[in-house]
Amino acid sequence: MNIKSAKFIVSNQNAKDCPKSDLPEYAFIGRSNVGKSSLINMLTNNKKLAKTSSKPGKTRLINHFLIDSSWHLVDLPGYGYARASKSEKKNFQKLITDYFINRNQLISAFILVDVRHEAQRIDVEFMRWLTINKIAFSIVFTKIDKLKQDGNPNIGIEKKIKKYKSVILENWEYLPEIFLTSSTKHIGKENILYYINKLNSDINQK
Repeated sequence: MNIKSAKFIVSNQNAKDCPKSDLPEYAFIGRSNVGKSSLINMLTNNKKLAKTSSKPGKTRLINHFLIDSSWHLVDLPGYGYARASKSEKKNFQKLITDYFINRNQLISAFILVDVRHEAQRIDVEFMRWLTINKIAFSIVFTKIDKLKQDGNPNIGIEKKIKKYKSVILENWEYLPEIFLTSSTKHIGKENILYYINKLNSDINQK
């Protein structure tokens, strides 16, 4: 599956101002500097759709993109930005929680995780919060091309993923959908888009 058209619709600092649309939407979120904007640009085949920056915390608003005139991709602010002030962190948290709690159009969230790092408490706690609020989510491991390893590169990745899965299974009975991606190598795009397409098809059949 390839995206044929991706159009920026609107940015909002309040969930209640998001588009009044019945189209299904999928939210992408993760810790600051996890590579979210780069992943979105890879998925949409548009290097300039989501603004990228070497500095974390670039996304400050809820950004809606219309994909193939049939669903919305939502770019949410990153969490865990250490240099943000307490008031900024509080505002980001309210922005994010209000969005997830109030958006009935939301089908699933994609939680982005840098594969190079161990499971972070802030990520696990956010996944737990989503579960408590009955919000479906998947895990997207980013930057798999940057994982340093010796010998067979797949072995290092498999070890990382296996260890991360063990942490998830300490808190959940089963694993969510998991995707391995690299924006620079264009890895994982087909799997994510196929999954979204399947969810959209399931909705249309109901």
